[in-house]
Amino acid sequence: MFDIKDIDQSWTLFLDRDGVINFEQRNDYVKHWGEFKFYKESLAALPILANQFSTIVITTNQKGVSKGLMTEADLIHIHQNMVIEINKVGGRIDHIFYCTDFDNESYNRKPQPGMAFQAKEQIPTIDFAKSIMVGNRTSDMEFGRNAGLHTVFLATTHPETAFPDPSIDYRFNHLLEFAEAL
Repeated sequence: MFDIKDIDQSWTLFLDRDGVINFEQRNDYVKHWGEFKFYKESLAALPILANQFSTIVITTNQKGVSKGLMTEADLIHIHQNMVIEINKVGGRIDHIFYCTDFDNESYNRKPQPGMAFQAKEQIPTIDFAKSIMVGNRTSDMEFGRNAGLHTVFLATTHPETAFPDPSIDYRFNHLLEFAEAL
């Protein structure tokens, strides 16, 4: 296991969205900006993380688009507003990668590593050996492992997830607890 105290500005942070930055809709999707609600801990954590990591990207599965529950324009609008609010508090998101594919086996849908490789293609300075995936689901941890990333599990929505677990390097209650541990 890596030591989080070794993280410096050369590292990349991969974040899931729902259940990490904002409240997840139970058995549903955040379909428009009016349904998007930040975790207060995440808004407090993002400025700390912006100072710690050279690159911060979001990788998020958004099947609600392929199900016809929202449009891609709705998703982009959510992300634009989210980034504006994060910037207002001194945080930063450098890029957002999302997968709207319906097929769970899609290479770009977590836990498959496609979005990580999209990020590396667009941001060549990303070094997977110096990257962390932070998520609230085992599929996020598997995505991290499949791409060769270190992993941090947040127990925001699935506190029953067993730890220790071979796919989880560290576990915290929320994003601010992780940021403070750095």
